[in-house]
Amino acid sequence: MHRIEPPAASIYDEMLASDLAVRPHYDEFLRWLNQQSAETLSQRRQEAELLFHRVGITFAVYGDDNDAERLIPFDTIPRILPADEWQRLEAGLRQRVAALNAFLHDIYHDGHILKAGLIPAEQVLANAQYQTAMRGVNLPHGIYSHISGVDVIRHNDGDCYVLEDNLRVPSGVSYMLENRKMMMRLFPELFARHAVAPVEHYPSLLLDTLRHATFADNPTVVVLTPGHYNSAYFEHAFLAQQMGVELVEGRDLFVRNDRVFMRTTAGHKQVDVIYRRVDDNFLDPLAFRSDSSLGVPGLLAAYRAGNVILANAIGTGVADDKSIYPYVPDMVRFYLDEEPLLKNVPTWQCRKPADLSHVLANLDDLVVKEVHGAGGYGMLIGPKASRAEIAEFRCRIIADPANYIAQPTLALSTCPTFVEEGIAPRHIDLRPFVLAGKEVKIVPGGLARVALQRGSLVVNSSQGGGTKDAWVLEA
Repeated sequence: MHRIEPPAASIYDEMLASDLAVRPHYDEFLRWLNQQSAETLSQRRQEAELLFHRVGITFAVYGDDNDAERLIPFDTIPRILPADEWQRLEAGLRQRVAALNAFLHDIYHDGHILKAGLIPAEQVLANAQYQTAMRGVNLPHGIYSHISGVDVIRHNDGDCYVLEDNLRVPSGVSYMLENRKMMMRLFPELFARHAVAPVEHYPSLLLDTLRHATFADNPTVVVLTPGHYNSAYFEHAFLAQQMGVELVEGRDLFVRNDRVFMRTTAGHKQVDVIYRRVDDNFLDPLAFRSDSSLGVPGLLAAYRAGNVILANAIGTGVADDKSIYPYVPDMVRFYLDEEPLLKNVPTWQCRKPADLSHVLANLDDLVVKEVHGAGGYGMLIGPKASRAEIAEFRCRIIADPANYIAQPTLALSTCPTFVEEGIAPRHIDLRPFVLAGKEVKIVPGGLARVALQRGSLVVNSSQGGGTKDAWVLEA
């Protein structure tokens, strides 16, 4: 029988209740775990690492002095969700993404929510992610974010909260798919003992979503990558291969008569849908950054003419900006006339004088984030920070208050995880992927990320986090 270090009394653990009783949906897994020898489990984990290296599932860390590709640590204890819990979460995700897409259509057209005063107009229209080139552009089905990654955490009250919405170029789905493939290869007997909802059909759902994003018949879809130096290049190549479509760089495409074409060995071929993994500012050197070699000259004109679809749309970033995040519950009520099913984390906006005063007075207890930040960078976790770090961050906030928001330090739930000391609780989150087209489709589960350092709340791979397989048990 394996010794599992008990979770902290104040923290919600996904496997163990506060009295250390096993939660029902983990019963069968724990019985199996206790039948395995420590040597067998260690050997399987080593095998997983070797296989991930062979497949090339690595990522680059920008600014890393070694400039080396890294393997994202993979943990073989899954995060398990019962069917009824997933159903509630899925309903909330559908609602949230519908409201965000309605918001994006609105702010690039009539701006009803701004006229109603629910969101300050200057906070949207002057936002660095707001693209004036998108004003009045009509998109099929009104969809701006075809692929959304919504980061969800569970607090110690047992409820789920949305930590942030990722609508620009959300990444990580390839790790979700490879984690499941790895678990099925290493532990086939586990899947015979559990009715785990499948995820391997995600690439076909993604391809359907992209094809239905245009009104063109039999559309040609491509994946646009910045190139192999990008940290997520493995994912770009993986998804293109899984969907059976071409992986292209900007130099492989050109625009003629407001239509996009791909250079092929058989000649030029028109492209109808581009699943772009390139940021807005690098998409078209004629419209955005003139020094970009990653994009396609004239792409914006072709897009505005309706001759090509970009997934996700240009300008979606304004909806996942952390200064807009506090208003998502209002969007749900305004556009859908419903009460939000998923909670937001309470958020102070430092651009507001009263909120700024509160944040500066309580930096020791808060998490402070840059409104455009990502990947765990540009962030202060007050309870974990030194006095010098807090003092330095205080100066940053005072110099540019509008660039920061703050939130209470939430106690992310934990899940037993293999670490050097044995099996111990580590903080986790979950990123489900929502595909929005004619229909909204979500594969059960998502990317489960885990903070491997004791007490750490930062799960990002760029900050040393790892991943787990996320299981949704079928009813």
